Amino acid sequence: MEQLLSEMQKPEGRELPPMVILSGPTGVGKTKLSIRLAKAIDGEIISADSAQVYEYMDVGSAKILPEEMQGIPHHLINVLKPWEDFNVVTFQKLCKDALRMIYDRGRIPIVVGGTGFYVQALLRDIDFTENEENGEYRKTLEEKARAEGAQALHEMLRAVDPVSAEAIHANNVKRTIRALEFYQLTKTPISAHNETERLRKRAYRCCYFVLNDLREKLYEKIELRVDEMIQNGLVDEVRHLREMGCERGMTSMQALGYKEILDYLSGECTLADAITQIKLSTRHFAKRQLTWFRREEDVIWLNKQDFGYDEDKILGKMLSDLRREGII
Repeated sequence: MEQLLSEMQKPEGRELPPMVILSGPTGVGKTKLSIRLAKAIDGEIISADSAQVYEYMDVGSAKILPEEMQGIPHHLINVLKPWEDFNVVTFQKLCKDALRMIYDRGRIPIVVGGTGFYVQALLRDIDFTENEENGEYRKTLEEKARAEGAQALHEMLRAVDPVSAEAIHANNVKRTIRALEFYQLTKTPISAHNETERLRKRAYRCCYFVLNDLREKLYEKIELRVDEMIQNGLVDEVRHLREMGCERGMTSMQALGYKEILDYLSGECTLADAITQIKLSTRHFAKRQLTWFRREEDVIWLNKQDFGYDEDKILGKMLSDLRREGII
């Protein structure tokens, strides 16, 4: 299996390693379906969630409980501390480590989560680490951000890579610096590099499922889910994280629900306003997720209403497609 993983582009007559992807907007029901699928195909689950990777972030990430796993091994959950950085490069590395173990056991990996960019990076083995970091240049940029503010750095990026400037929020100093650093090292916009990488062929023999629901039903579930998170102790969870030293600038604290509750705990808004903002931001996030999935090639849409909301029928469709592709 090591050889399968190292040979990411398929030679003629060689078979790529199998993989199942189950994605979809937040709150659509991926977790429950993934457990049923894993039982049916002797699979193990790899989380593609940028919040569930962190310890102590349980309520706001809707993290699966041990008893809900029903004996199915789960990977990339609780593997980082909330003050550690998590990005697509880290995700790829952790995933490949998990894949080796899963393939060695003769099982099928099921990548589950709504972070489409991470899924794409894994599926196509996109290279984000082609160039070494320039430590001195990075320090210069960090000092400029401290002295002149994030917006000044963002204007530098806009001058050399307007596409990335549109995609990266001005307050996201880390990503802005990375894009500027890449341009300084290569004289090529990182947006152009990433676009070229996205054209790579799939590195795995895969069925890419996207579970979806009617927009009004999805939004209702989001509203209910946020209310349940508050009832289950989201405020106390964020307060505990803040006491541990977690602050707004950390990658973990950019997760939906956490940044809004941090604002409340800092006295910048009321709890009611924070809850309203979480619901609004989550709805917008779900909309962006669906936009991303619609751009992906060869996605198999599982619109729940088309199956009469019958999970047995949805699972049956997935198993049929997996057999057709020779994955099971």
